[in-house]
Amino acid sequence: MGIDIDRDHFDDADYAAFAPQLARGLDALRALLQRPGFGVGAQSIGAELEFSLIDAEARPKPVARDVLAKALDPHVALEIDRFNLEYNAEPQMLAGAPFSAMADELTRALSSLEAAAVACDARMAAIGILPTLRQEDLDSSAMNDVMRFRALSNGLRRLRAAEFRVEIEGEDALRTTCDDVTLEGANTSFQLHLRVDPDDFARTFNAAQWAVAPILAVSTNSPILLEHRLWDETRVALFGQAVDYRMEGPGWRPSRVSFGHGWVRDGAAELFAESVHLHSPLLPVTTGENATATVERGGVPELTELRLHHGTVWSWNRAVYDTADGGHLRIELRALPSGPSVPDMVANAAALIGLTLGLTRETDWMIPAMPFRLAHDNFYRAAQYGPDAVLLWPNREPPSPLAYRAKELVPKLLPVARRGLVEAGVDEAEADRHLGLIERRVAAGASGSGWQRRTLAALEARLGRRAALAAMLEHYVERSREGRPVHEWGVAAP
Repeated sequence: MGIDIDRDHFDDADYAAFAPQLARGLDALRALLQRPGFGVGAQSIGAELEFSLIDAEARPKPVARDVLAKALDPHVALEIDRFNLEYNAEPQMLAGAPFSAMADELTRALSSLEAAAVACDARMAAIGILPTLRQEDLDSSAMNDVMRFRALSNGLRRLRAAEFRVEIEGEDALRTTCDDVTLEGANTSFQLHLRVDPDDFARTFNAAQWAVAPILAVSTNSPILLEHRLWDETRVALFGQAVDYRMEGPGWRPSRVSFGHGWVRDGAAELFAESVHLHSPLLPVTTGENATATVERGGVPELTELRLHHGTVWSWNRAVYDTADGGHLRIELRALPSGPSVPDMVANAAALIGLTLGLTRETDWMIPAMPFRLAHDNFYRAAQYGPDAVLLWPNREPPSPLAYRAKELVPKLLPVARRGLVEAGVDEAEADRHLGLIERRVAAGASGSGWQRRTLAALEARLGRRAALAAMLEHYVERSREGRPVHEWGVAAP
């Protein structure tokens, strides 16, 4: 969705012209991935951090454009709602101490952005979902007036032709509707990118599909939406419904937000093909590029249509094609939440990337030992129940898989994550530093979601739900700014 869009409405002729360009783009990508040496290079990582802006009462403050203007930082971009921004970190070579470098960059950037926010009478909150959001904060007026966001909204509403309905179970079950995609803006995440050689893509992507559930389970930070206590990582449930164009009726209709549809067998092109064949286009912007001719000449095509369409299918782990550095592939890991603190987020990144790399060599035996549907279910149980989620995990000997609580499984997997990092060239001390934080968090029984739930309970009896949520967020922002990991926070006193 970073591609420029110059209009927000399209007609039947636009969609008719777009379809053959998608098909040609797929053919060109398949041919390109057969080119010897294409996309081969040193592994690197990147990150995108989304955050919210709040006012003196800890309520969302819609001044993202003003803060962006004050920041004057090309790494910062608008998000869909007017109280959200995104920071795009510099890519880091995986070898060495990449996570410490990422932590240093994020700390500097957040300090600078906080100053820009203060100049606009606002503050920053890196948290999966603002607990002080109310329904009126998410109507159509919440959307940033940006062409690509309007085009996305129009495209989804064209397919849906009805209100967006959200139904999420929890302690305070939520049933609500919204007339636009602005509910999606309630979510803020910490998205990771891992560069992968094309020949390693299928194994690494499948490994990421296993790794994400246990790491997400001990990293949850989004238990509250619209003043309702819901899933430990409510973002997962909300995002899947906030942009869902499907209507009730007969037949199977795939969601644009999904965990996927099976183990990957043939590499990245398989995932791009799924996007093309399963989902109607939302943004039929055509460029006229002859991608096949570019590949035949030995060049690297833009594949604008294919990338644009694929960017409107929000798999929790997603393939990325990029023309930079002679062209390459990445895996975008989209499930982790924003916050609670920079040390927490960077440790989550080290654990997820390390476990993905550590499991890559294991996929040949793991695939027959655990059907894909069980990995799919793991992901949603992890989001719903956090560290207490019961997850299934492949076993080399029958019976397989075996069931573990996430908080019991993760300590068993951290050595695998460490091996994955060290074998990729990460310094041993670097791996131990960040994975050690995960180990201490799990041992303490802590998580961002757990801290929010416990603090709300401590405050609510005296203050009531609404005031307690604001007070809880104030405590959260203060502790997050101090840079202490969440397992050291302690419950805020009433």
